[in-house]
Amino acid sequence: MNRRELLQISAAATTLSPALAQMTQWTPKLFDAHQNETVVVLTELIIPATDTPGAKAANVNRYMDLILNDGPAAERERFMEGLAFLDGYALRQHNAPFVKLTPQQQTAILQAFDTGSAGDTAPGHAFFRMAKQLASRIYYATEIGYREMNKGGRVPATYACKS
Repeated sequence: MNRRELLQISAAATTLSPALAQMTQWTPKLFDAHQNETVVVLTELIIPATDTPGAKAANVNRYMDLILNDGPAAERERFMEGLAFLDGYALRQHNAPFVKLTPQQQTAILQAFDTGSAGDTAPGHAFFRMAKQLASRIYYATEIGYREMNKGGRVPATYACKS
């Protein structure tokens, strides 16, 4: 390695360090700390880590924050209202916010939202549908999700017709 190459590597490392630091010091644009924690828990329940990485490993919450922050106001408001409803429902049922509940309690609430489209769970039903759609769309657009979706030879050799 000559001196010029060493200087080029040093210059590249100097410019890369702030970018890496910025990535590790991520802060949400839309969510407050509690909302972000709730979204992490919620999305991990939707796409849990098993023998494959889940939503938390794919940073679904970060992408969701960005998409909702920069997206249509109506969608952002609908999601934020649903997030507030989720916590309110958890408080009414268990006297604690969603993130402080046991995993069994959290799952029970989401199951009630999933099946209940009428009565006191109706707003939760609409929110949970939206959260599942966003989480899955985002997850499979990340590198982790893409790898999971295409592992095991599920990618066709060609998209062309064989005639």
